[in-house]
Amino acid sequence: MRRQLHDVLRIGAVTAVAFAWVASQALARQTAAPWPPVATFSIVGYDPATGEVGVAVQSRVFSVGNGVIWGEAGVGVVATQAIVDVSYGPQALTLLREGLSPTEVVARVLADDPDPRPERWTKQGRQFSVMNVSGEVATHTGPRASEWAGHRIGRYTSAQGNILAGPEVVDEMVRAFEATDGHLSLRLLAALEAGHAAGGDRRGMQSAAMLVVKEGGGVWLNNDVVLRLQVDDHEEPIRELRRLVEMADARRERRRR
Repeated sequence: MRRQLHDVLRIGAVTAVAFAWVASQALARQTAAPWPPVATFSIVGYDPATGEVGVAVQSRVFSVGNGVIWGEAGVGVVATQAIVDVSYGPQALTLLREGLSPTEVVARVLADDPDPRPERWTKQGRQFSVMNVSGEVATHTGPRASEWAGHRIGRYTSAQGNILAGPEVVDEMVRAFEATDGHLSLRLLAALEAGHAAGGDRRGMQSAAMLVVKEGGGVWLNNDVVLRLQVDDHEEPIRELRRLVEMADARRERRRR
């Protein structure tokens, strides 16, 4: 009898543990994000001397450039990050093409977001920046973007990020962009390097990308892409991006001679 009672208690304890585990997994499914936030720092920038507009990004996710950066010559550039809705990029470019200002674009895109889930994993946690072909810019950081999250707007530029070491990251990015001479790609790159030096993404780094556009600004005929570079998986993606940017800059200089 005593052994039977011991077996019943043991089975009951195992059942209780199993039930608790199942319940915890169900709760996790209810509260977890349907996709991970793209912890990122990015910069948009404009060069009034050349008319070029560009965007660059670094993150601790694979191939960040595929979803975050968007651009169209004669229209503008967009960075969409944090709880990413990739459609923000094409939507914003379409609205810029229709003549809306960046501030109006940001307001319209947010208003049109259906936000089907009320918690932080939808537009309350999104972050995006919109710059038109004249260098006007507007940036939004959702109130529930993963800390530290924020942005800083400078002269012909905006730096933004989430899951960062702190506000000094975006502050230093803007400072570097404004203080650096040379081609727009070098100024965007300097901003990424400064953001990383200030602490960058708290989780580390994995990928980086850059896009610069201008009507007729590409190497070949009917090409509006001045530069499009992606480092999808690298121990030091910003350093690798610098190697590619400097290679492109050297080619540009040779064509001028």
